[in-house]
Amino acid sequence: MHGIGLIGGTFDRFHSGHMSLIETGLSQCEKIEVWITDDEIAQSKDRLVKNWEERKADLENATSTHSSRISIHLLSDKHGPSLENQHATAIICTNETIDKCLEINSQREERGLEPLEIISVDRVISWNGNPISSSQIRAGVMDREGEPWIPESLIDSDATLTSRVEYELKKPFGQLIEGPEEDTSIAIIEALSKISQVTDFTGPIIAVGDVTVLGFQKVGRPADLAFIDGKTKRVEWPETSEINAGLYDNLLECASPAGSLTNSLLEACKASISSWRDNGETSLIVVTGEEDLAPLLLHPLAPIGSVVIYGQPGSGVVIRWCDEDSKNRCRNLLMEFEIN
Repeated sequence: MHGIGLIGGTFDRFHSGHMSLIETGLSQCEKIEVWITDDEIAQSKDRLVKNWEERKADLENATSTHSSRISIHLLSDKHGPSLENQHATAIICTNETIDKCLEINSQREERGLEPLEIISVDRVISWNGNPISSSQIRAGVMDREGEPWIPESLIDSDATLTSRVEYELKKPFGQLIEGPEEDTSIAIIEALSKISQVTDFTGPIIAVGDVTVLGFQKVGRPADLAFIDGKTKRVEWPETSEINAGLYDNLLECASPAGSLTNSLLEACKASISSWRDNGETSLIVVTGEEDLAPLLLHPLAPIGSVVIYGQPGSGVVIRWCDEDSKNRCRNLLMEFEIN
């Protein structure tokens, strides 16, 4: 049993892989020092990485039962204390970072210090066969346990809205930005102003509903992903013809009857989000039926930090940021749908 072991990393969105690393370290060390990279280093790779205090708090909360054996420190350079620490005798890492540990030991020996024993830990595998990672969590692909945000029961299936879900959907889910129904541009301009104030916003802006989609077009900023069904208030809307499909990189079509979520709609949501995430491409999605329930799929699938905007008849537009809370709420609601 080692006295002190060292662990270094970003530790954003503390997940099961992080816990495995720490638990392995604790199984072979009396105490471990966890060195968390500072904001300058971490956010230079991805602006959506949480700040140091939040990452530290996440780690503390997840490992509270071991608090007497774990100390947390700020890592402000590549190697931190590992090149000079004379008390630690082990370093804990994943298989992918062994080379960095070998480099550390080489430099320690050059300085006349004993090399650290390298304790290598296998990555924890997620639902899709890939290792759980903070980047995949930020991308909206998986939760912190490596599980999908879309329930398995919905894959390759159609589902029907239940009375319980319908009741839950009546509760506020987002921020209402008020504006006159006859001129949606007022509310949309304010929504865009709010989005522009978020310094780490990387998109996409997802608009659901013909009136909202056309409103974004009229103010000169088409949504990145736009869902329309040719209707407003469940009535055919002639002004849908003004929506310019040529403003989008992709035109997708799917079908989803009122009160339903179909595999067709799910695949269209997946395809449009993947095109944006992988290539920065925009999409117009034309739904035969109704697109009202699309946000229940969009929040689970979209990258963290996206924004979903839809119209509130007679009131303005509702804006809701995509985060882990919105993903979890939607997943819980999706699990309440009746599978056909």
